[in-house]
Amino acid sequence: MKFSENWLRTFVDPALSTRDLAHALTMAGLEVEAIEPVAPAFNKVVVAEVLSVEKHPDADHLKVCQVNAGSTAGNQPLQIVCGAMNVHAGIKVPCALAGAQLPKVVIEQTRIRGVESSGMLCSARELGLEETEAGLLLLPGDAPTGVDFRDYYELDDTLITLKLTPNRADCLGLSGIAREVAAITSGMLKPLEIEPVQDRIDESLAVYVDAPDACPLYCGRVVREISLDVSTPQWMIRRLERSGIRTINAVVDVTNYVMLETGQPLHAFDLARITGGRTGAGAIHVRYAESGEMLQLLNGEDLVLQPDMLVIADEARPLALAGIMGGNESGVQQGTTGLFLESAFFSQEVIAGKSFRLGFSSDSAHRFERGVDFAATRNAMERVTNLVLDICGGKAGPITEVRNKLPQRNPIDLRLERSRRVLGITLDEATAATLLRRLQFNFSATAGVAGVFRVTPPSYRFDLAIEEDLIEELARIYGYNHIPAAFPHAKLGMLPASESVHASPQLRQILVGRDYQEVINYAFVDVSWELELAGEKAPIALKNPLSSQMGVMRSSLLGGLISNLQFNLNRKQARVRLFEIGCCFVREGETYAQPEKLAGLCYGDAVAEQWGMSARRVDFYDVKADIEALFWPALPNFEVVSHPTLHPGKSARIRLGERIAGYLGELHPRWQQKLGLPDSAVLFELDLDILLTRKLPMAAEISKFPLIRRDIAVVVEEDITVQAMLDGMQAEKSPTILEISLFDVYRGKGMENGEKSLAFRVLLQDTQKTLTDAEVDLVMTKLINILENQFGARLRN
Repeated sequence: MKFSENWLRTFVDPALSTRDLAHALTMAGLEVEAIEPVAPAFNKVVVAEVLSVEKHPDADHLKVCQVNAGSTAGNQPLQIVCGAMNVHAGIKVPCALAGAQLPKVVIEQTRIRGVESSGMLCSARELGLEETEAGLLLLPGDAPTGVDFRDYYELDDTLITLKLTPNRADCLGLSGIAREVAAITSGMLKPLEIEPVQDRIDESLAVYVDAPDACPLYCGRVVREISLDVSTPQWMIRRLERSGIRTINAVVDVTNYVMLETGQPLHAFDLARITGGRTGAGAIHVRYAESGEMLQLLNGEDLVLQPDMLVIADEARPLALAGIMGGNESGVQQGTTGLFLESAFFSQEVIAGKSFRLGFSSDSAHRFERGVDFAATRNAMERVTNLVLDICGGKAGPITEVRNKLPQRNPIDLRLERSRRVLGITLDEATAATLLRRLQFNFSATAGVAGVFRVTPPSYRFDLAIEEDLIEELARIYGYNHIPAAFPHAKLGMLPASESVHASPQLRQILVGRDYQEVINYAFVDVSWELELAGEKAPIALKNPLSSQMGVMRSSLLGGLISNLQFNLNRKQARVRLFEIGCCFVREGETYAQPEKLAGLCYGDAVAEQWGMSARRVDFYDVKADIEALFWPALPNFEVVSHPTLHPGKSARIRLGERIAGYLGELHPRWQQKLGLPDSAVLFELDLDILLTRKLPMAAEISKFPLIRRDIAVVVEEDITVQAMLDGMQAEKSPTILEISLFDVYRGKGMENGEKSLAFRVLLQDTQKTLTDAEVDLVMTKLINILENQFGARLRN
């Protein structure tokens, strides 16, 4: 909401500077977003009249003007050389006298092409009032010659812009802002004095409200014999323009002015364009649109109306989109002599959301969807009628009013004890009553109960519904800065940290220590990611997505990491190591679950470029080591499996005990080609719930006796997995075996097709004695038998 400070001070004029006033408004919850002067500083500019214009003797594009600048120039005509195309005798314009300091230039008495020039005739751009150049700024013919232009144009003014929250629709008009300023500053409010218009014609249009819930109150009035040949008064034009509204014609300007003044949107129809309007036999219907009806709006858009759109119609067709925008065909334009004025209260539910759907908004819709004061609807009609008659002339008929069930303003009990508990300060009954009176709330003390007021919210405050709303009002007007800061007092203690839980910060630290960087992505993703990348056939769609590329909820973190990789590659980052911890979203019957996951991506060289080792690309086993570091001291198993995102021959499922913990693998070649990646990336995704659970380390006796190592080299068929062989040996291992691990794989010369050689390291140790060769040989024989019997292995020679 943008407005002129001078206009506001006609309603309430507190003894505060502009800055102090803005601070008071902000501290009361009406944030002042901007303060800017109406015009930059300049001086010695007066209203002047051009007496005569002659051609410059030495320049075709210049003219020599004789100018009357009044007593400021000694009542003697000034000679000024001017190059403006619209200069001619008889006009009145701003004139900068010699010595004037304009925003970008100082005016001096000089000679231009040999002709004396004692000043400059000014355009709006030269005075800093407009950005575009449109010739001299022409003033009305009744502008007083010789007066200071700043005073005449009221340029010693400030524009204030409020950043209103949606609940404060009562401040979308100057009268509402003035009411707030008066309450905040205890200033004297000078409310609008609106006199009812006397009926001079006995003519009206019948009004039928076919949707009473959508339009509980409708006022209409016929006005005849107006003239649009008149100009809008300069004072009104200035106030409109300083509020960001352009002038159109006198009638439309008046409706916009009253909207800014009272907060009540109004509309004027050309009476002759309403069916039956010429004869006074027409009728207005407030109804929902019928399917297929068309309406050309004032902005030129041809709109196909939907059945949930409320319209103002005559007997033949829709005339306006109720509460949003009028129709072009029934709009007021040059030649209009009769009006049908509308002032109505439309329910918020009917107007809300329509602007978003239509792709445009309007000042009316902005107010109606937040709530308009239904008690001021008729007064606004009287105000707009008065101004139309004063400016355009004419004769007004009686107001046709259709009133249905209006919103109820239910009383609210305000307990001062509750206020004390919420605010932390004690307000006695006298102080609370004074604050409520400053807010102009109707209230009464509850009989027989001390410290309780029954407050009826005013019709313009739709945001007051519960006791806490009234407590907030008391705090606002009392002043937040008057509420002492009370530091919290609480006992602090260390929270227990279970050793059986791997906290998320620990996992982050492990990955950061292994050269990963954390990212945070949106949980909203492109539907193609879910369908193709995550293999989710029924992604969870959003009802109101931020954009078409963010239409569904993610079930996997991998899509975001791949997008991060593309972003980095586009910026010449050749080595990328990223991880993310975040929620994913999956269906569970009729509800949704939000499992947390940890995902990572590696691309490029395994280590940063250096002189100590040659460069090599990161591979499956590098990332496998990172995953094992996350699970340590637990040992996860890796099983061959297919995944829609991963390479079919270079991917694995990660299992911890009987639970599936996640997936690991290189990016599928199909995706690598589709994304245009020079090399493949290695990705993993883990279930955070499984990852956070860990076994407690168990203390064991340290042996004093020597460690014995024996190796087993066997030949097996290619399709037998190492993990299966390790599991088989672990299941039957002796207590003296400390470790069984693979240390060599061989394929090549000496091996038949479909075979491979595996070498296992076996470490043995006893805590009570030194193992003998016979005891070691017995253990090794058992292991070899397991490999031969279960896996068809044979010892390699």
